[in-house]
Amino acid sequence: MIPPGPIQQKFILHWGEMGTRWGINRTVAQIHALLYISARPMNAEEIAETLNVARSNVSTSLKELQGWGIVNMVHILGDKRDHFESMRDVWEMFRAVLDERKRREVDPTVRMLAECIAEAEKTKATDSDTIQRLRDLRDFFETTGAWYTRIRKWPTSAIVKFIKLGDKVLKMPGFGG
Repeated sequence: MIPPGPIQQKFILHWGEMGTRWGINRTVAQIHALLYISARPMNAEEIAETLNVARSNVSTSLKELQGWGIVNMVHILGDKRDHFESMRDVWEMFRAVLDERKRREVDPTVRMLAECIAEAEKTKATDSDTIQRLRDLRDFFETTGAWYTRIRKWPTSAIVKFIKLGDKVLKMPGFGG
C-alpha cells in the first residue's frame, strides 16, 4: 500500500473535518475520502493501516457508508477479503446522500409536525400562533420535499443546466422578471 501523498492527506483530513460539521463521524468521512480518491478498491486492513485507525472502527464506518449507499463492497479475483469502493459520480453520490438525509431527517420531521398540528387542533390547548407556525414549517418541508422528489428524477445534465441558470431564472416570466 502506497501511503497517501500530501494532496491526498490534505483532502482526507479536510473531508473528515467537514464530515463533523455535517454531523458525520470524522473517521467515517475520512474513510469515504480515502475510498473516493483511491484508484482501486481497498480492503479494511489497508484502510485501517493507511488512516492509522482501529480495524473495528473501520468496520463500523464501512457499514455506515454502505448504509448511506455511497460505498459498495466488491470482490477481487483471487483475494478472499472484502474490498470497498466509493461511488465515483459525484452527482449520484450527492443524490444518494440527499435521499438518505431526506429519509432520516425530513420525513420524520414532517410526520412529527403533522402529529403536533393534529393534536393541537383536537385539544385547542395550543395558541393559534404556534399552530400557524407549525403549519408553515410543515408546508415548507412538504413543498421542498415534493420539489426534491421531482428534481431527483431529472438527468444530471438537466440539473447542471438548471443550476447554471442561476439568477437568469428570475428574469423569466412569472419569476419576478
